[in-house]
Amino acid sequence: MIHITILATAGSNLASIDTPRRAFLSVNEDLKNNNKPPLFKVEIAGITKEIKLNNGIYTIHPDIEIKNLKKTGLIIIPAFDGDIQKSVEQNAELIPWIIQQYSKGAEVASLCVGAFLLAATGLVDGKNCSTHWRAANEFRNAFPNVNLVPDKIVTDENGIYTSGGAFSSSNLILYLIEKYAGREIAIRCSKNFQVDIDRHSQSPFIIFKGQKDHKDEHIKKAQEFIEKNVQEKISVDQIATMLSIGRRNLERRFKKATSNSMVEYMQRVKVEAAKQRFETSADNVNEVMYNVGYNDPKAFRTTFKRFTGLSPVNYKNKYNRELAAV
Repeated sequence: MIHITILATAGSNLASIDTPRRAFLSVNEDLKNNNKPPLFKVEIAGITKEIKLNNGIYTIHPDIEIKNLKKTGLIIIPAFDGDIQKSVEQNAELIPWIIQQYSKGAEVASLCVGAFLLAATGLVDGKNCSTHWRAANEFRNAFPNVNLVPDKIVTDENGIYTSGGAFSSSNLILYLIEKYAGREIAIRCSKNFQVDIDRHSQSPFIIFKGQKDHKDEHIKKAQEFIEKNVQEKISVDQIATMLSIGRRNLERRFKKATSNSMVEYMQRVKVEAAKQRFETSADNVNEVMYNVGYNDPKAFRTTFKRFTGLSPVNYKNKYNRELAAV
């Protein structure tokens, strides 16, 4: 039997605790209905006997305190509400315990921004890690040694798992169910919970706003210029001349400040503008393409799909307000 420990962390989200609990217990119920023994022992564990969740709206009483839990098979770190860094600090006592359990052979999975507490253990240094795309910049600043892949819904490295944001955490839970219980049961769970089992990317949901939480004023001017001239074909040399900065120096500073190369930033800004047009207007693909400064349909399709995971036509059909209402 696989022992699963879902952490009830201070400041955590109730749904992020209850959803995996229900999912793993539903596997046991499925097995029982087929005259098979249960696969999972599911416990909720916490630092204390009473923990406040959802900014104090709910109170939970864990099944066990971590000081009394000597060994487990899988640790689930839930998402937090509110100030993420504060939540990590409030749960600092869990960090050595998680490290110790991993060294004993336990696997560890984080849901959504629970990745911040996982990263604080150092266990994902040099490894791939996902989290909610909205927290990507904050995560990169806090944990520069982690390879953040915010477009991924699930990562799996050396017994450490992470998930994308919000409800996409359900995909990681299904991934773990499939790993432990098999594809057939995972598919039945996906149908019961109405979650697309084979969704792999957060890309269609990411809203690109640029990384401006830095103090390089020249780079902020470059970002503003790019964003105000989305219809134009801007070159790196043009911006370098405008700011009186050498090209190599500009590109180095831009990458450091925004975590994007200048060309990638320009592409992301154009794609974000195109997404908004597809969502709110009746413009066809070519009209949107020209509106954001592209003349080559193939280049536009390739770039658009690289950042969204969808072709321009599929994105428009999926998210356009008028088409969605039909």
